[in-house]
Amino acid sequence: MRTATDPLSMTLSALADPTRRAILARLADGEATVGELAEPFAISLPAVSQHLKVLEAAGLISRGREAQWRPARLQAGPMKDVASWLEHYRRFWEGSFDKMDAYLAKLTKGKPHGRKH
Repeated sequence: MRTATDPLSMTLSALADPTRRAILARLADGEATVGELAEPFAISLPAVSQHLKVLEAAGLISRGREAQWRPARLQAGPMKDVASWLEHYRRFWEGSFDKMDAYLAKLTKGKPHGRKH
């Protein structure tokens, strides 16, 4: 299996895991230590640390150093790149929905709404 190296692929790969998304959601409220991040999960501290390494490699978090603590902080910049990439598809979806609305309006034009008895 080939590992993604471009930033967008690394970000999407990191976001593909629900535990990592939950960690990012927690970090949106402020920095936290590995122990604090591990609290809601039934996984080991080393497993949480591994998730943090993936998030850090993708640029989604940074790790500080305060005495023996290494608090993690959200770095949302890479998510802006994902949002920009998705913007093209949002326009496509909206255009498709507009076409579907027009088609449905054409199909139902002049027909009464509701059930016939």
